[in-house]
Amino acid sequence: MPSDRPGHRACGQPRSSAARGLVALLLLASAAGCGVEPPRPEPQHAKEEPYLLLRLGERRLYLVDKDVRQPPQGYPVAIGRPQWPTPTGRFQVNELVENPDFLAFDFNNPKGKDRGRVPPGPNNPLGLRWIGFANAHGWQVGFHGTAKTSVLGQAVSHGCVRMSNHDVVELYSRVKLGTVVVVEE
Repeated sequence: MPSDRPGHRACGQPRSSAARGLVALLLLASAAGCGVEPPRPEPQHAKEEPYLLLRLGERRLYLVDKDVRQPPQGYPVAIGRPQWPTPTGRFQVNELVENPDFLAFDFNNPKGKDRGRVPPGPNNPLGLRWIGFANAHGWQVGFHGTAKTSVLGQAVSHGCVRMSNHDVVELYSRVKLGTVVVVEE
Protein backbone atom coordinates (compact mmCIF):
# COMPACT_ATOMS: atom_id res chain seq x y z
CA MET A 1 0.00 0.00 0.00
CA PRO A 2 1.45 3.34 -0.96
CA SER A 3 2.48 5.77 1.79
CA ASP A 4 1.15 9.33 2.12
CA ARG A 5 4.42 10.63 3.40
CA PRO A 6 6.60 12.47 0.92
CA GLY A 7 9.85 10.72 0.07
CA HIS A 8 8.64 7.43 1.50
CA ARG A 9 7.71 4.53 -0.76
CA ALA A 10 6.18 1.16 -0.22
CA CYS A 11 8.30 -1.92 -0.76
CA GLY A 12 8.85 -2.64 -4.48
CA GLN A 13 7.56 0.73 -5.63
CA PRO A 14 9.95 2.39 -8.11
CA ARG A 15 11.44 5.78 -7.28
CA SER A 16 11.12 7.44 -10.68
CA SER A 17 8.69 7.44 -13.53
CA ALA A 18 11.41 6.00 -15.83
CA ALA A 19 11.95 3.14 -13.43
CA ARG A 20 8.18 2.63 -13.14
CA GLY A 21 7.97 2.50 -16.95
CA LEU A 22 10.73 -0.10 -17.12
CA VAL A 23 9.05 -2.26 -14.50
CA ALA A 24 5.73 -1.98 -16.34
CA LEU A 25 7.38 -2.96 -19.59
CA LEU A 26 9.06 -5.99 -17.99
CA LEU A 27 5.79 -7.05 -16.36
CA LEU A 28 3.96 -6.66 -19.67
CA ALA A 29 6.60 -8.63 -21.52
CA SER A 30 6.55 -11.47 -19.02
CA ALA A 31 2.75 -11.52 -19.01
CA ALA A 32 2.73 -11.78 -22.80
CA GLY A 33 5.12 -14.71 -22.71
CA CYS A 34 7.89 -12.70 -24.31
CA GLY A 35 11.35 -12.43 -23.01
CA VAL A 36 14.91 -12.76 -23.98
CA GLU A 37 15.46 -16.13 -25.60
CA PRO A 38 18.80 -17.79 -25.92
CA PRO A 39 20.08 -18.00 -29.50
CA ARG A 40 18.58 -20.92 -31.39
CA PRO A 41 20.87 -23.39 -33.13
CA GLU A 42 20.85 -23.32 -36.91
CA PRO A 43 18.49 -25.96 -38.34
CA GLN A 44 20.36 -29.10 -39.21
CA HIS A 45 19.82 -30.09 -42.82
CA ALA A 46 19.69 -33.79 -43.54
CA LYS A 47 22.78 -34.93 -45.35
CA GLU A 48 21.85 -35.19 -48.98
CA GLU A 49 22.46 -38.79 -49.97
CA PRO A 50 23.83 -39.75 -53.39
CA TYR A 51 21.20 -40.97 -55.85
CA LEU A 52 21.07 -42.68 -59.22
CA LEU A 53 19.84 -40.75 -62.25
CA LEU A 54 18.97 -42.80 -65.33
CA ARG A 55 18.34 -40.81 -68.49
CA LEU A 56 16.66 -43.18 -70.92
CA GLY A 57 17.04 -40.86 -73.93
CA GLU A 58 20.78 -40.58 -73.30
CA ARG A 59 21.09 -44.26 -72.41
CA ARG A 60 23.28 -43.15 -69.52
CA LEU A 61 23.27 -43.73 -65.78
CA TYR A 62 24.79 -41.26 -63.34
CA LEU A 63 25.56 -41.46 -59.65
CA VAL A 64 24.75 -37.94 -58.42
CA ASP A 65 26.49 -36.88 -55.22
CA LYS A 66 26.19 -33.26 -54.05
CA ASP A 67 24.93 -32.22 -57.51
CA VAL A 68 28.01 -33.73 -59.20
CA ARG A 69 27.47 -36.51 -61.74
CA GLN A 70 29.84 -39.42 -61.35
CA PRO A 71 31.26 -40.39 -63.69
CA PRO A 72 30.71 -37.07 -65.50
CA GLN A 73 30.05 -38.86 -68.81
CA GLY A 74 27.79 -41.42 -67.12
CA TYR A 75 27.77 -45.18 -67.45
CA PRO A 76 26.58 -46.43 -70.86
CA VAL A 77 23.55 -48.70 -70.47
CA ALA A 78 21.06 -50.77 -72.44
CA ILE A 79 17.41 -50.15 -71.55
CA GLY A 80 14.05 -51.84 -72.06
CA ARG A 81 12.75 -52.36 -75.56
CA PRO A 82 9.45 -50.70 -76.56
CA GLN A 83 7.26 -53.69 -75.61
CA TRP A 84 8.97 -53.92 -72.15
CA PRO A 85 10.10 -50.36 -71.39
CA THR A 86 12.20 -49.47 -68.39
CA PRO A 87 9.75 -47.83 -65.96
CA THR A 88 10.07 -44.10 -65.34
CA GLY A 89 9.63 -42.34 -62.03
CA ARG A 90 11.21 -42.27 -58.61
CA PHE A 91 12.21 -45.56 -56.99
CA GLN A 92 14.57 -46.94 -54.37
CA VAL A 93 17.14 -49.70 -54.47
CA ASN A 94 15.33 -52.64 -52.83
CA GLU A 95 17.68 -55.53 -53.52
CA LEU A 96 21.46 -55.98 -53.80
CA VAL A 97 22.93 -59.33 -54.88
CA GLU A 98 26.55 -60.21 -55.59
CA ASN A 99 27.01 -62.95 -58.17
CA PRO A 100 23.29 -63.51 -58.77
CA ASP A 101 21.82 -66.56 -60.34
CA PHE A 102 19.13 -66.15 -62.99
CA LEU A 103 15.75 -67.85 -62.95
CA ALA A 104 14.88 -68.45 -66.61
CA PHE A 105 11.20 -67.94 -67.43
CA ASP A 106 8.96 -67.04 -70.35
CA PHE A 107 8.78 -63.23 -70.49
CA ASN A 108 5.44 -63.52 -72.34
CA ASN A 109 4.05 -65.64 -69.48
CA PRO A 110 6.04 -64.72 -66.33
CA LYS A 111 3.70 -66.74 -64.06
CA GLY A 112 4.19 -69.85 -66.16
CA LYS A 113 6.55 -72.72 -65.46
CA ASP A 114 10.18 -71.80 -64.71
CA ARG A 115 12.73 -72.97 -67.24
CA GLY A 116 15.53 -73.50 -64.74
CA ARG A 117 18.34 -71.53 -63.16
CA VAL A 118 21.51 -70.15 -64.69
CA PRO A 119 24.33 -70.24 -62.12
CA PRO A 120 26.31 -67.13 -61.14
CA GLY A 121 29.20 -66.06 -63.34
CA PRO A 122 30.25 -63.56 -66.00
CA ASN A 123 28.09 -65.24 -68.67
CA ASN A 124 24.99 -65.25 -66.48
CA PRO A 125 22.31 -62.97 -68.03
CA LEU A 126 22.52 -60.83 -64.86
CA GLY A 127 26.31 -60.59 -64.93
CA LEU A 128 28.26 -60.09 -61.71
CA ARG A 129 25.85 -57.84 -59.75
CA TRP A 130 22.13 -57.18 -59.38
CA ILE A 131 20.70 -53.88 -58.08
CA GLY A 132 16.90 -54.21 -58.01
CA PHE A 133 14.75 -51.08 -57.89
CA ALA A 134 11.25 -51.61 -59.35
CA ASN A 135 8.56 -54.07 -60.34
CA ALA A 136 7.23 -53.89 -63.88
CA HIS A 137 5.76 -56.27 -66.45
CA GLY A 138 5.31 -58.99 -63.81
CA TRP A 139 8.94 -59.20 -62.63
CA GLN A 140 11.62 -57.32 -60.74
CA VAL A 141 13.54 -54.69 -62.73
CA GLY A 142 17.05 -53.56 -61.89
CA PHE A 143 20.55 -52.68 -62.95
CA HIS A 144 22.72 -55.67 -63.77
CA GLY A 145 25.89 -56.61 -65.54
CA THR A 146 26.32 -58.17 -68.95
CA ALA A 147 29.22 -59.75 -70.80
CA LYS A 148 27.60 -58.60 -74.07
CA THR A 149 28.74 -54.97 -74.01
CA SER A 150 27.90 -54.57 -77.70
CA VAL A 151 24.24 -54.03 -76.66
CA LEU A 152 25.01 -50.99 -74.50
CA GLY A 153 23.36 -47.87 -75.88
CA GLN A 154 20.42 -49.84 -77.27
CA ALA A 155 16.85 -50.62 -76.18
CA VAL A 156 17.08 -54.43 -76.01
CA SER A 157 16.13 -55.63 -72.52
CA HIS A 158 12.92 -56.73 -70.83
CA GLY A 159 12.82 -53.53 -68.74
CA CYS A 160 16.11 -53.98 -66.90
CA VAL A 161 19.14 -51.75 -67.28
CA ARG A 162 22.23 -53.58 -68.52
CA MET A 163 25.71 -52.31 -67.73
CA SER A 164 29.19 -53.67 -68.34
CA ASN A 165 30.22 -56.05 -65.57
CA HIS A 166 33.05 -53.68 -64.64
CA ASP A 167 30.67 -50.70 -64.29
CA VAL A 168 27.99 -52.56 -62.32
CA VAL A 169 30.60 -53.88 -59.86
CA GLU A 170 31.86 -50.31 -59.33
CA LEU A 171 28.32 -48.94 -58.96
CA TYR A 172 27.34 -51.75 -56.58
CA SER A 173 30.10 -50.67 -54.18
CA ARG A 174 28.68 -47.13 -54.07
CA VAL A 175 24.97 -47.74 -53.43
CA LYS A 176 22.97 -49.23 -50.60
CA LEU A 177 19.44 -50.38 -49.91
CA GLY A 178 17.20 -47.32 -50.04
CA THR A 179 19.35 -45.35 -52.49
CA VAL A 180 16.97 -43.25 -54.60
CA VAL A 181 16.71 -44.08 -58.30
CA VAL A 182 15.28 -41.43 -60.64
CA VAL A 183 14.40 -42.64 -64.14
CA GLU A 184 13.69 -39.92 -66.72
CA GLU A 185 12.81 -40.07 -70.41
